[in-house]
Amino acid sequence: MQLFIGGARAGKKDAVKARFQHAAWWTLAPGQRLADCHSILMPDTPLVINGVLNWMARHGARETDDTRLRAQWREDIDSLCQAARACNATLVLIMNEVGRGLVPMAREDRRLRDLNGWFSQDAAKRAERVWYVRHGLARTLAECD
Repeated sequence: MQLFIGGARAGKKDAVKARFQHAAWWTLAPGQRLADCHSILMPDTPLVINGVLNWMARHGARETDDTRLRAQWREDIDSLCQAARACNATLVLIMNEVGRGLVPMAREDRRLRDLNGWFSQDAAKRAERVWYVRHGLARTLAECD
């Protein structure tokens, strides 16, 4: 899995499009799980998943147990990565960085910020390569074996 992370309008999508020109794209929608992406995996075709922060905001509002929500996220990433490897498809995840600004006053917004940080850590631990995108520039943060 490749993880592209950066702030809003930092150029993440453009960076992904430049590297994975023939990829299929999937935007997570409310009510879906990351594991639902299994159905659109195609052999030898990269799959780009975006919309994670918006999905997290809606999904997290329905699931109040952060531990259960994070466990589901980990399980879904592991399952999807395994399925992608089985069909030789590169999995690309685009996530937003939201931890560099002010801490929100509203409890729900702070929770979303925390969830996003935890989910990003979980994704980074499973990624083969992590890219940070800022001002349209993509830099490799980590390459894992």
